Amino acid sequence: MSDSLSPATKVDGRRLRSDRSRQVIVEAMLQLIDGGNLVPTAQQVADHAKVGIRSVFRHFEDMEAIFATADELWRKDFVDNISDIDIKLPLKQRIAQVVSSLAQLYESNTNILKSTATRRWRSAFLKQNYAKYQSRIRNDIRQALPELEQLPQPRQEAIIGTLSFEYWDRLRDHQSNSAEDTAAMLIDLLEILVTAA
Repeated sequence: MSDSLSPATKVDGRRLRSDRSRQVIVEAMLQLIDGGNLVPTAQQVADHAKVGIRSVFRHFEDMEAIFATADELWRKDFVDNISDIDIKLPLKQRIAQVVSSLAQLYESNTNILKSTATRRWRSAFLKQNYAKYQSRIRNDIRQALPELEQLPQPRQEAIIGTLSFEYWDRLRDHQSNSAEDTAAMLIDLLEILVTAA
């Protein structure tokens, strides 16, 4: 009786190793970004994953393909809790919950979001995905705060902009506010914008 593996078993083993290598490479890129390297090179990704540079491009056609796979992995952690806010709650409570949900999302994904903002100008995939996430957040905000529909369009846009990652990052990074202070400022500002005559 032969101990050799069947061709199907060999193929399955190679596929499993290949899938594992792809995952290691993508996780390495996400770890580098999360650690503050917002624009890691293919060589840095290979070094961090402890694989050769050729292995990176054997599994991925280019860096764009790594972004696409990384996005699939990251999307699993994308918190979809704004849409769970009960619209029967008082407005002030809903505003606080929207800000809290976005603060949690932005704080836990700051470097990923900054990396995306840095790269999206030269990446068709990231540009498209960034627009998709923005649309999703916009829809969730409108669902949680249906009062926006009664406001003039410019004020609606100001509210959406106030809740953007870009504005959050400006208050946190550029203006050196704590997450708690930033959230409190946004809640106060939104109450004014939503309820002002």
